[in-house]
Amino acid sequence: MKVTTIFIIGLLLPLLGTMIGSAFVFMMKNEMSARLQKSLLGFASGVMVAASVWSLLIPAMEMKADSGAWSVVPAAVGFLLGIGFLLLIDELTPHLHIGTEKPEGLRSHLSKTAMLALAVTIHNLPEGMAVGVVFAGAENGAAHISLAAAISVSLGIAIQNIPEGAIISMPMRAAGNSRWKSFMLGSLSGVVEPIGALAVIFLASLLMPALPYMLAFAAGAMFYVVVEELIPEASSGQPAAIAFKQRLEREGIKTYCHYLIEGYPHNVKLIASDEGFGQNDYVETERPLVIVTAPGPGSGKMAVCLSQLYNENKRGVRAG
Repeated sequence: MKVTTIFIIGLLLPLLGTMIGSAFVFMMKNEMSARLQKSLLGFASGVMVAASVWSLLIPAMEMKADSGAWSVVPAAVGFLLGIGFLLLIDELTPHLHIGTEKPEGLRSHLSKTAMLALAVTIHNLPEGMAVGVVFAGAENGAAHISLAAAISVSLGIAIQNIPEGAIISMPMRAAGNSRWKSFMLGSLSGVVEPIGALAVIFLASLLMPALPYMLAFAAGAMFYVVVEELIPEASSGQPAAIAFKQRLEREGIKTYCHYLIEGYPHNVKLIASDEGFGQNDYVETERPLVIVTAPGPGSGKMAVCLSQLYNENKRGVRAG
């Protein structure tokens, strides 16, 4: 296979992963199973960490090996800048991670599906740039950067993109969109990756002097995605509770979630705020009297009532 063909395939692999995930909307009636999703995310985490170390960080240090004790500086600086860059994006962009109901970033009025798409997209651009950096290094004959290493980075990102594509397309379908429209919208979230990769490759001649920093920057960005997103998503949740919730929803029964409030029940200031009771799902009621029941003490009856009162009064409804 020609090197040019391998380059094209490598650059398009992450987008292909997103498209494969988005295509689940044609094959599955319900959401991707939690077990499959967690397995893919866990496998992708391992591949991305390995690729970050062996294909990005180590080459970045080896390229400056003649600097002696200072050879680690470009790698350290670039790595921290990559983490800081994605941290800044996370703080500024309203988005919603898989399996959570509480948005992150600046407050907005975007829909849940839109914020899920943003969560994927804001990480896709730096991931695409990471692919571009390592392929640019391989194309320009940089020492210690092989084509196989570039492919491993691209493949790890592609595997990670499979569940992310499904998480966007399937809620789109559930919202009433056609399968093809849901597939296209899910796939579009991955388009920024080859764009980011191509932008870096086109600027390769200008970036070559800073290649060690760029490689480490890409490694930092990928590590951030793994630690902040992939590992928590792969290990979070209560599988039995999630499965039961999904079963109720398939039967057409509405479900509502409450979330952990740090310092409950003593941190009254936090509890009685939008970050406390305000983050819980609001239950719309029609009757003037509602009975809340649950099995035994400590099951959350009082918390449900207080949370509902907070959200009722926030909406101008007199309750209490």
